[in-house]
Amino acid sequence: MGNDRRSTRGRMAHHAGLAAEAQVAQHYERAGFSILATRWRGQYGGEIDLIISRDGVVVFVEVKHSATHASAAEHLLPKQLNRIALSAEEFVAARPELAATDMRLDLALVDQRGVIEIVENAHIFG
Repeated sequence: MGNDRRSTRGRMAHHAGLAAEAQVAQHYERAGFSILATRWRGQYGGEIDLIISRDGVVVFVEVKHSATHASAAEHLLPKQLNRIALSAEEFVAARPELAATDMRLDLALVDQRGVIEIVENAHIFG
């Protein structure tokens, strides 16, 4: 019985995360960004939730959904940031047209009410 509850919670969290990603994508589109990719996974295992661009800047967005913005932010670990950075560099390296662009990583925090908080430049690329 405990496993059933846990898998139901897992499915609900997964669907809530997908909904948060879609909501964040719409937020960025309204702000004039173009979506380059969603849920892109590099060979280093780091999945990037959203890759967008505007005005010569490529933005890699990690979306976190939780009850509060603070608890959502706590879910992002340094190891995950490193995997995302490696995957981001891989994404750009495979696209010569993006070679000279600036990059940044944004953290999009979505609380249980659906309110989005964007933390720009959450990680600096080396």
